[in-house]
Amino acid sequence: MRLFPSGLSISSAFRASFVPVSVRSVRRAFALGVLLPASLLAAGSAFAQVPPPAVTARSWVLVDATANQVLASGNPDERVEPASLTKLMTSYLVFEALQQHKISMDQMVTPSDAVRRVGNDESRMFIEAGKPVSVHDLVYGMIVQSGNDAAIALAELVGGSEANFVNMMNAEAQRLGMTHTHFADVNGMPDPQHYTTAGDLAKVSTQLIRDFPEYYSIFSVKEFTYDNIRQANRNRLLWLDPTVDGLKTGHTEAAGYCLIATANRPLPGASGGARRLVAVLMGEPSERARVQDGMKMLSYGYSAYETTRLYAANQAVATPRVYKGAEDTVRVGVKTDQYVTLPRGDADHAKPQIDLTSPLIAPLADGQQVGTARFVSADGKTLAQFPIVALQAVPQGGIASRVWDSLVLMINRKK
Repeated sequence: MRLFPSGLSISSAFRASFVPVSVRSVRRAFALGVLLPASLLAAGSAFAQVPPPAVTARSWVLVDATANQVLASGNPDERVEPASLTKLMTSYLVFEALQQHKISMDQMVTPSDAVRRVGNDESRMFIEAGKPVSVHDLVYGMIVQSGNDAAIALAELVGGSEANFVNMMNAEAQRLGMTHTHFADVNGMPDPQHYTTAGDLAKVSTQLIRDFPEYYSIFSVKEFTYDNIRQANRNRLLWLDPTVDGLKTGHTEAAGYCLIATANRPLPGASGGARRLVAVLMGEPSERARVQDGMKMLSYGYSAYETTRLYAANQAVATPRVYKGAEDTVRVGVKTDQYVTLPRGDADHAKPQIDLTSPLIAPLADGQQVGTARFVSADGKTLAQFPIVALQAVPQGGIASRVWDSLVLMINRKK
């Protein structure tokens, strides 16, 4: 087992960014023009850690999604079969099509004969070829009931064919930085060309939660009925912990029992803030083991580590001087809440530092980076860093003010 120290960036831990830079994620998450998935730096041996609990999973990862940090892992890059966890990528592309209004929840779909090949030993929502069914029911059937037939029908709707949809899945996996993943179908049936890792599944899970909040709550639905057939969600943690709101289970004989469990709990001391953990467990020997290990991992993450909100979104942390502008000063801060997660108690011995660009010269755009904030330990190690940006636009000033400030800057340079 390999344990990553708190503060180690997900990009360092997995050798790839956990939240990839993309037009979609940039626009949705930051509206700054940049993402810094690798902004959390390795703390090395600076912290004494509580060791993670022993688990029977072949590979696993525990992620603090709020602070964008890997807290611990075991064999995160080991190739594994994803089984029905494949449906997270299927869901991602379906949610994207819904969000972009390419399809709608009330749209009716007529399943093709392809759904007939889903065997009696597979998870099904029991749709019938040629019998119309709504996208709403297919989405719930795929997520809550883990219906392989529902996933096929949705793949044909969004991709035009299942084969084309699989190509879309692989393209999206590359975009998300899932460098150890390849899909061969939409459901996760055993195939030598269908594989992933716990680390890659952590990436798609966290990105799905961030990109599609309007649909994410479906993963917390405990049961769904279609055509008078009621089936329960196989994620037993939904019944055991009220803060658990997802995400997905999977099982085949080759893959073992797999689980991605995520919980969201209020963040003490941060009004309106919450802290989300994501635990990925692959290759458990039994359903009971994956439930127990899922609970242990989430409990460990919340008890052994604590998250600090360093700065609140759109709150000015400084008002530095601006030269040649219509305003003499500018409010600077962050556009989204910024967090860091450390072993419990270690945040008490660290402090934030702000380094601003000097001099600041107009024009400045709203959201333009004007400096860097760092969270520094008592011995001077940088635990986290992220951009400080202008919280308002500052246009150029008039000719007189620009000439005067040019003279001031010239004098200051000579000092």
